[in-house]
Amino acid sequence: MHIVIIGNGISGITAARTLRQLSADCQITVISAESDYFFSRTALMYVYMGHLRWKDIQPYEDWFWEKNRIQLKNARIQSIDTGAKVLHSGSGEQISYNKLIIASGSQPNKYGWPGQDLQGVHGLYSKQDLEAMEKGSIGLERAAIVGGGLIGIEMAEMFHSRHIPVTFLVRESSFWNGVLPAEESAMINRHIREHGIDLRLNTELKEIIDDGRGKAGAVITSTGERIACGYVGLTAGVSPNIGFLQGSGIAVQRGILVDAYLQTNAPDVYAIGDCAELQQPDPGRRAIEPVWYTGRMMGENVAHNILGKKTAYQPGIWFNSAKFFDIEYQVYGHVPAQFNAGEASFYWEHRDGKKAIRIVYDRASSAVLGFNLMGIRYRQEVCERWIQGKTPLEHVLQDLSLANFDPEFFPEYEAALLEKYSAETGKSIQRRAKRSLRSVLQFLKLSQA
Repeated sequence: MHIVIIGNGISGITAARTLRQLSADCQITVISAESDYFFSRTALMYVYMGHLRWKDIQPYEDWFWEKNRIQLKNARIQSIDTGAKVLHSGSGEQISYNKLIIASGSQPNKYGWPGQDLQGVHGLYSKQDLEAMEKGSIGLERAAIVGGGLIGIEMAEMFHSRHIPVTFLVRESSFWNGVLPAEESAMINRHIREHGIDLRLNTELKEIIDDGRGKAGAVITSTGERIACGYVGLTAGVSPNIGFLQGSGIAVQRGILVDAYLQTNAPDVYAIGDCAELQQPDPGRRAIEPVWYTGRMMGENVAHNILGKKTAYQPGIWFNSAKFFDIEYQVYGHVPAQFNAGEASFYWEHRDGKKAIRIVYDRASSAVLGFNLMGIRYRQEVCERWIQGKTPLEHVLQDLSLANFDPEFFPEYEAALLEKYSAETGKSIQRRAKRSLRSVLQFLKLSQA
């Protein structure tokens, strides 16, 4: 059986590796026009900043693929004939498959802005985007970034590392306030400005101006202001990369429609990662989740399904992590920007304005629903056990030391949280003694029982 995978990102490569772990017999081909070898997309920024070399973000040695009999092909697929089970590449090559996995990822959003196709206008998603940013940074006097998400702040930090001034256009009234609650969003606003970034809230891109040589020379904002800049980063989100599927008969909406087993409407065709759109996502989850973690889980799941070990995709409790300059961010479970009826949260913020803990809970039962962590690390497994077990808020507050990522080397803030909780509620909660790693493991074992 020949299994072809379009895309060599985390989803596609996880699928390839899992297929080989499960089967020594199948033939596996991974096709990508982006790079010869898989690389860690989330580490692109560190190559630009000089923290890592390109070879450092390739998790596997070049010999790994031949040893594991995973064929890598550098090609761009232009169309798919699902009836004949044939892929057509840009060079005219035809590639036959028995099973097909589409893991074609995302592409930066473009909204028809005048000048969006000029030189020096790029997103930050691909190897080619990194190369364009390197080239465009030579002699660059100012960059403008459009869009206030995680990729935007990464790009701002990258330019900042080379002392290139940045103007950051964010259409919302506060950074990432469609995801972060108000206090956390305000914290990031302050932190961005503390790093000297020219953050413009309530400001949109209207037009990118040609410098007369086919390159970006300035932007015009929604307020009518002209800002000179030699590079424009388009980071207003991403969309599934599915343009090549036109005429294939594969059903799409925003992404490639898949069922609970990640299968499309076309026989023997599956889709995973950023390009896949679940027809029936779990309650509280989005149909498309362009996140590294979910892409990896989909890659593992689809391999089992293709080899007859049919298993419905279960993403589990939502989690994500990121970094806003110096502030690490973790989220576990349900933490909305705006709370629903019947939901509440307990929020503590450190006096330095760079650390915070938010615990969301159900008002009626007091069961914890989610954790937001800014500048503080908690153990994912412990937080998930509390959420799964519908643990009451006060029990969690008593046992927070269980969640400390590394209490031996990081400060603890449990006493400050309990002090604030007591001040807000009038209730006095006794903090349990600091827990050892053995206690944590025992807690997780008992929670699973």
